[in-house]
Amino acid sequence: MSISDIPPKVRYLLWARSAGRCEFDGCNRSLWRDGLTQVEMNFADVAHIIGDSSHGPRGDIVLSKEYCSDYSNIMLMCLDHHRMIDYITDTYSDEALREMKQNHEIRVELSTAVTPDKTSLVIIYRGRIGDVQPKINYRDAWQAMAPRYYPSTSLPIELGLWNSSFEDKEKEYWTFESTNLERQFAAKIAPFMNNSNERNHFSVFAFGPQPLLIKLGSLISDLIPTEIYQLHREPPSWEWQEGPADFKYIIREPNSKHPLVALNLSLSASIDRQRIRRTLGDQDYSEWQMTIGSPNNDFLKSREQLRIFRKEFRYLLDQIKLAHGQEATIHVFPAVPVSVAVEIGRVRQPKADLPYVIYDQINKTGGFIRALNIG
Repeated sequence: MSISDIPPKVRYLLWARSAGRCEFDGCNRSLWRDGLTQVEMNFADVAHIIGDSSHGPRGDIVLSKEYCSDYSNIMLMCLDHHRMIDYITDTYSDEALREMKQNHEIRVELSTAVTPDKTSLVIIYRGRIGDVQPKINYRDAWQAMAPRYYPSTSLPIELGLWNSSFEDKEKEYWTFESTNLERQFAAKIAPFMNNSNERNHFSVFAFGPQPLLIKLGSLISDLIPTEIYQLHREPPSWEWQEGPADFKYIIREPNSKHPLVALNLSLSASIDRQRIRRTLGDQDYSEWQMTIGSPNNDFLKSREQLRIFRKEFRYLLDQIKLAHGQEATIHVFPAVPVSVAVEIGRVRQPKADLPYVIYDQINKTGGFIRALNIG
């Protein structure tokens, strides 16, 4: 047993660096709680490597006095192993014990040094919708991220144009906006995706025409871990909320099979089939539908609902390809929340999935127009 008085600061350091566990090789017993009764108290012994007395275990006429209260010469141990090393000194030499101490404390350091990287690159995309230029408040975005993630840069990466004179009813608008989005993405976002030293996580806050949101999602892809946020109406916020526990998406298959496929996404509103018929004309086509029990513009509340959408939409794309073959094209008619629109683009696998032709509802023309092609 020890006869020296070890200073409190040395004891505290020993407890911290050993993580309050026995440093005998292979033991690792927690010394603040009894494993049987779960009683919490101090069950630790402080063991000397070189005995604190020249007559003690592994004692030395000079070193015992010099190192009796030195941190490098003490170990935290359970009572059983403290007694054992002091009785079997020929086996547990000072070299053997010093190696145990070092290995244990290195293991504790490596284990506790692992911290989750909670930084995320914030991407903000704003696209003009009709005559409206949406606004996204940076503070609201960052508040929605915390405490899961924190911005990796002091300012977000912004995409989109705010002074375009084109309107969404014009064909040139879609060509101009799509090309601009591709170029801005290549200049501002792609370097982060291709740099292995950068934090590979994105947080996306987007508001704009649905075809451009789908385009944005296709550029991001699902190769980088990404959190897509949704602007809620009630209460107005980007923060994810609680959603219904038994939420389901409904997929309806067509009765006929044609190479031309229409995909009716009636989630935030119901799309009348006659509107799709008027858009596609007299061509024969097969209409698939994905909807919910009561489509409305504020149904999407939770991350779980968005996760389920990704899973179900991935299944839907596979079913369409299986039914209509590799040469089919999917004409997408979306009435969906902004986060869903981005995920429609992210879910698509460029080398495996069918191409999209995306339409947009234009109030000034009273119907759908063909906006963008993807793939």
